Amino acid sequence: MKCIKNVKTGNIVRIDDRQANNMVGSTWSYVPKSEWKKQNGKSVEDVTEETSVGVTLKEKKKKTSKKVK
Repeated sequence: MKCIKNVKTGNIVRIDDRQANNMVGSTWSYVPKSEWKKQNGKSVEDVTEETSVGVTLKEKKKKTSKKVK
């Protein structure tokens, strides 16, 4: 996943690497993920990305941290 910014509007989006590679040029440019977080008003702790099966990383940590009896 890459974060890109529209130079004209200032809008920042997160998209997959291939699509980002095709879009970056005169209108779009790469930006750090921290800028995307600032735009969306999220702190580092609040950001949980969806995994391929739809379970968030935070939920995954809860499941793995439980002790098996």
